[in-house]
Amino acid sequence: MKEGNLQAPERQPLEWQTDEFYNRDALNTELERVFDICHGCRRCVSLCESFPTLFDLVDESETLEVDGVDKTDYPKVVEECFLCDLCAETKCPYLPPHEWAVDFPHLMLRAKAVGFKEKKSKWRDRILTSTDALFKTLSLPLVSGAANAAVNSKSLRKLADKTLGVHEHAPVPVFHSKTLVKRARKDVGSAIRSTVKAGKGTTGKVALFITCYGNHNEPRLVEDLVAVLRHNQVEVELLADARCCGMPKLELGDLDRVVQQKDANLPVFLNAINSGFDIIAPIPSCVLMYKQELPLMFPDDTDVKKLSTAFFDPFEYLMLRYKDDLANISFRQSLGKVAYHAACHQRVQNFGAKTRAFLALVPDTEVVSIERCSGHDGTYAVKSETYDKAMKIARPVVNRVRKIEPDTFGSDCPMAGRMIEHGLKDLGEAQHPISMLKKAYGI
Repeated sequence: MKEGNLQAPERQPLEWQTDEFYNRDALNTELERVFDICHGCRRCVSLCESFPTLFDLVDESETLEVDGVDKTDYPKVVEECFLCDLCAETKCPYLPPHEWAVDFPHLMLRAKAVGFKEKKSKWRDRILTSTDALFKTLSLPLVSGAANAAVNSKSLRKLADKTLGVHEHAPVPVFHSKTLVKRARKDVGSAIRSTVKAGKGTTGKVALFITCYGNHNEPRLVEDLVAVLRHNQVEVELLADARCCGMPKLELGDLDRVVQQKDANLPVFLNAINSGFDIIAPIPSCVLMYKQELPLMFPDDTDVKKLSTAFFDPFEYLMLRYKDDLANISFRQSLGKVAYHAACHQRVQNFGAKTRAFLALVPDTEVVSIERCSGHDGTYAVKSETYDKAMKIARPVVNRVRKIEPDTFGSDCPMAGRMIEHGLKDLGEAQHPISMLKKAYGI
């Protein structure tokens, strides 16, 4: 009996390699157990659509309890979960070591994995989550131009809505035929030497996991990150051989493909770590994958554990350098009032509000933090059936940014930033905090 003690809650390993994990009857039994606990609590109702969907099913049942809900309706709750992890990490009082041992995101992941094994996933979702192949194709010289032009074509967007299930108004990324790897080819595989000083928790040498999104959709963000790190006398090497982190496939429930991505990337990352480098990725979801999700899937894998301790969020890294008096805090210009959205997949890493803290070091700069879901959530805001729900989730964030009347706004997650920009329509472009920092440095 652990309830009422002072022991901190802790996520437990995901037991995905057992036969029972994929047993539909066992899954439904656990879903009913956890749903009943959630029904009695309801403190997560504002986080996403999973909980309102569940509670509506209960309230509309004959018994007004979970036992009155048809088990064939359970997938309706699962489909609304985009694995942000906020319920487990910020709200739920029943996470282990509590005797009820509720881990709602892991249960939803299990349900998604069972559905995927039962071949219930949509072909559209399998395509959208195959980021390595999809992004590479859409970034081809002739294809990228056509794809980007199609984004602004009302007729083609309506056609995509009806045939592909990609909402006609959904914010979609731009694809660059001149990818980050092509732009920075001279930097790939060879670090730019600087005056390296190690700190207590950092080596001062960074191997940058550029990510599929950073390579194909946001190359400027990665360039800005490289510039900021080098301005802070951090040695930087670009890792061009790494594949997708696997987060899109994790959210789909395709755990076998997650394993394949992990096996392909581990040698690349470990080689860098063994050469004295720390690892940084510009996308919070990619950092979370290696710092938390994979360690929970492979708790006994020493290589995964070694990688997790060497993986950093950009601002987590900069604040560690700052605490060791190794960060550059000579800024040339103010950022004014900043509306800063803290990305969900960054918040659940539990290292604190490092982005806000570092931006606040810029003189005459006011950082107003917004800690609420942006509604983008991987492919959730792109899909025809969930776009309107995503916009509903984003509305409080959009209204908050508008009320702040900022000089600049943005999020650690560029997809979240784009979603907020999409909702605002008239306040300019979202800026990643790294790009804000580059501006403040005057570089």
